[in-house]
Amino acid sequence: MLKERLESDLREAMKARDELVTSTLRMAITAVRNAEVAGKAARELSDEEILSVLTKEAKKRREAAEAFAGAGREAQAAKERAEEEVLAGYLPVQLSEEDLAGIVRDALAGLGGAPNMGQAMKAAQAAVGGRAEGGRVAAEVRAQLAKG
Repeated sequence: MLKERLESDLREAMKARDELVTSTLRMAITAVRNAEVAGKAARELSDEEILSVLTKEAKKRREAAEAFAGAGREAQAAKERAEEEVLAGYLPVQLSEEDLAGIVRDALAGLGGAPNMGQAMKAAQAAVGGRAEGGRVAAEVRAQLAKG
């Protein structure tokens, strides 16, 4: 369903001659197709797997924008930020810090005892369900494990 939406939006952007959206969606669809053929056998990705691919692509754009801005290349940084915004339209709304802290707290409480970082991250990532980046989740898990 999400892949069809990407392809449909690409056609719309091409008709509208929107170069930014067209190039960004082409890149996203290529990343999805590459993920589909990665591994031993080609397969159709689920919407969750496609969201994971899009999240990685958005993260790449954010990191590239920071690198370009740090190097004084503002025009390129602005392009990367614009591409990230296009991709963000396909991603779930990111959790606020308070919501993330609550979800992680609940996930850790469900584990009982003194979980190690690996157990805690697995439970927290499952509870978050892609609505926050792994780095944010890891930072929150570390903070709560240090408190607890």
